[in-house]
Amino acid sequence: MSAPVSRAGLLAIYLCSFLVGCVLMGFEMLGSRYLNPYFGSGIGAWASLISTVLCALAIGYFAGSAIVDRQPTTRTIGTMILIAAAYMALVPATADSVMADILDTIGDGPTATLMASTALLLVPLTLLGTFSPIAVSLLTRSANEAGRVAGLVYGVSTIGNVVGTLVTTFALIPTIGSRAITYYFAVVLAGCAGILFIPFDKKAS
Repeated sequence: MSAPVSRAGLLAIYLCSFLVGCVLMGFEMLGSRYLNPYFGSGIGAWASLISTVLCALAIGYFAGSAIVDRQPTTRTIGTMILIAAAYMALVPATADSVMADILDTIGDGPTATLMASTALLLVPLTLLGTFSPIAVSLLTRSANEAGRVAGLVYGVSTIGNVVGTLVTTFALIPTIGSRAITYYFAVVLAGCAGILFIPFDKKAS
């Protein structure tokens, strides 16, 4: 069982849960902007994006539950988030060539849009999906409070999802542009990783 985190660690995990939730859904909205010039913005493109996000989260949840059995720490979560940030930072420079290659090779049908969505979203969102199960494990001190902690973590994350969706769609995209927002999201994730690299275990304090 992992060492319990301090009160500062608890606050840091909940803060990062909110921010990761914001970035996760915000990046899904950006995915539609990266796909649009090559595959359009119709229902097929959105079905591909949503399916990819759900698959990424499912894989992340399963991976996170496996990590829970191997002594999870805030540093583990931070590492996952940092890798996601690095991947996201590469997207603006590489997305056009990747989308064009998929379009030229496969066309613009369902397989192509699924592959394009996968190239954009699967890796970073899978890594971010590991956050919640590991966070629940770190914040749970007894079996009696497991349900409450899980509800709080997923609730805070979902509020972040809503904020990320609305702010990205109605405020950021019209004023900043997709590529700049992607870089900002990568910076936010890197900041979360930095916070989580701080040793918050009570034993370490």
